Amino acid sequence: QVRLVESGGGLVQAGGSLTLSCAASGPIFSINTMNWYRQAPGKQRELVATITSGGTANYPDSVKGRFTVSRVNANNTGYLEMNSLKPEDTAVYYCNADRIFTASGTLFGSWGQGTQVTVSS
Repeated sequence: QVRLVESGGGLVQAGGSLTLSCAASGPIFSINTMNWYRQAPGKQRELVATITSGGTANYPDSVKGRFTVSRVNANNTGYLEMNSLKPEDTAVYYCNADRIFTASGTLFGSWGQGTQVTVSS
């Protein structure tokens, strides 16, 4: 079985920092692109970061300059460092893998369970 397990969510004051982790486990050869999404109550799911297997990252304007995405391919773990947090960053954050290459075949669109981030004023 291949699983994505997220951790690191919690409560933080505005202006603070938090780092989320996404650990992929199982018979994995490699992962191409990893993404981070968030969904606030009553809102659409929003892409907040993407990173290729080579380390090229992209961000929307809403988080650009404040969030940094990274990954360690050797242990199939992704990270999202969040700085200068604002109350509007409050959401459930999800890790996503575009393609996971395994001994049994290729998995498309794998998701973690989500982790809650709450930013207080």
